[in-house]
Amino acid sequence: MSVKNKNRGEAAISVLVVDDEPDIRELLDLTLVRMGLSADCVGSVAEAKRLLGENRYRLCLTDMRLPDGEGLDLVRHIGEHSPELPVAVITAYGSMENAVSALKAGAFDYLAKPVSLDKLRNLVKSAIELPQHGDSDSPSATQELLGESPAMRQTRALIERVARSQAPVYISGESGSGKELAASLIHRLGARREAPFIAVNCGAIPETLMESEFFGYRKGAFTGAENERDGFFQAAGGGTLFLDEVADLPLSMQVKLLRAIQEKRVRKVGATAEDGVDVRIICATHQDLKALVDQNRFRQDLFYRLNVIELRMPALRECRDDIPLLASRILERLAKSAGLPVPQLTPTALAELKQYFFPGNVRELENVLERALALLAADAIDVSDLQLADTGTLAQGQLPLQEHLDRVESQVILDALQKTRFNRTAAAKLLGVTFRSLRYRMERLGLND
Repeated sequence: MSVKNKNRGEAAISVLVVDDEPDIRELLDLTLVRMGLSADCVGSVAEAKRLLGENRYRLCLTDMRLPDGEGLDLVRHIGEHSPELPVAVITAYGSMENAVSALKAGAFDYLAKPVSLDKLRNLVKSAIELPQHGDSDSPSATQELLGESPAMRQTRALIERVARSQAPVYISGESGSGKELAASLIHRLGARREAPFIAVNCGAIPETLMESEFFGYRKGAFTGAENERDGFFQAAGGGTLFLDEVADLPLSMQVKLLRAIQEKRVRKVGATAEDGVDVRIICATHQDLKALVDQNRFRQDLFYRLNVIELRMPALRECRDDIPLLASRILERLAKSAGLPVPQLTPTALAELKQYFFPGNVRELENVLERALALLAADAIDVSDLQLADTGTLAQGQLPLQEHLDRVESQVILDALQKTRFNRTAAAKLLGVTFRSLRYRMERLGLND
C-alpha cells in the first residue's frame, strides 16, 4: 500500500514520529518511507514541539510515555496550535483506558504495542486522506443539515470536527431529530468516505440472530446455513458501522460487541479463528444510556467505550427559527417527487408550525407537510391543512416540564394506536420508532393497562 501525493513533483508528505525507543523509531521510519512518505523522528515532547513550530506535517505518531512528558500533552498541544493535524498515539498492549483518554483528548486514532504494520499502514492512509482545510472539493455538512439557529450551527461545527477523528461517537437525541443523518455526515466528511456506511437498527434484529447478523457465519454452522456469510462488521470493512437504537441490544450481545470493538477482531459463528476488522463505530439512541447504565440495563464498560465523543442532536423546538427553511425545503422535495407545483405556506400556517411542540421533531414536520400536500385543494397550505395535534400550551408555572412532555408523548402514542386499531407493530412504524422502543415508552408512561 502506498500513499501518493496529489500533484507530481510535490514534496513528499511529511510525518512526525515521537518515540524514545530507537528501534520503534527506526521501524516506523522505514515503514513510512516505503509508503512514499518522509519522516522526522524525535524522542521527546520538547523536540516534537520545536519541529511542529518549524515544519508542516500531515500526521503525528506519538508514544504515550516519553522522557519529558506524556503523549497526551502532545495531543492537547496539537489540538490548541494545529487543530488540522491528526495525531495518533501508540499505547501499551491492553491499555484501553489510555487509548480512550487519548481519543477523548482529540487524538485521531491509536495503535497498540506491539505495532501491527498492517494497522499502521491503514491508519497512516486514513490520516493522509483526510480532507485538507481549504480543499475546494471538500464536502460540507451545511448542504444537508439545514438551519442557522445557534444549536444547529454548533451541531454542524462539532460534526465537522468529529469527522476528522476515528474515535467512536455516541449520538443522542429524540426520535426524528436526525441522528442517522448526522452519522452519515460524519462518515462522508471523514477519511472513510469512500468505504461503506452500514446502518443497523439494533431493535429490529431478533436476539437469536444477533451474533450471526453482526459477525457472520460459516457454512454448516447451524440449520439453514448453506453458505458462508459475512456480518455487519465485515460488510462495513474500512468504513463506518452505525448502530441505531443501541440501547435495545440485549446484555449478552453487549459483551460480544465490547470485545469486537476493543480487540478489532470478530469470530464468525461456527469458526475457530478470529478475523481482524477495521471499522469506525457510531451509535445512537433516543434513550438515556447513562440512566440505563445506572439501572444495570446497559453495560458500563460498553458505554464507556462507545461514549468517547458525544454528539447531541437538538430537538426541533430548540431551533424554531429554522422551521421556515426546513418546511420550504421539505415541500420542494415532496412536490418534485409527486410531480406537483410547490405550494406556499400561509403566514398563519407558518406561525402555527413555529409554535407547535413537535414531539416527533423533523420527521413529524415532514409527515405533517406530506399529508397536507397530498390533501391540498388550494394553492397554499393553511392552518386547517396542517391538522396538527392539540398538544396544548405550557403556561408558565402550569405543569413541570417533564410532566407536560409525558402528557404530550402519551397523547401522540394513543393517537397512533387508535389510527392503527391498537396494532402496536403498525403504531411503532407510524411513529418511526422500533417495537421495543414503543413497548418501553408505553410501560414508562403507564399505557399498558
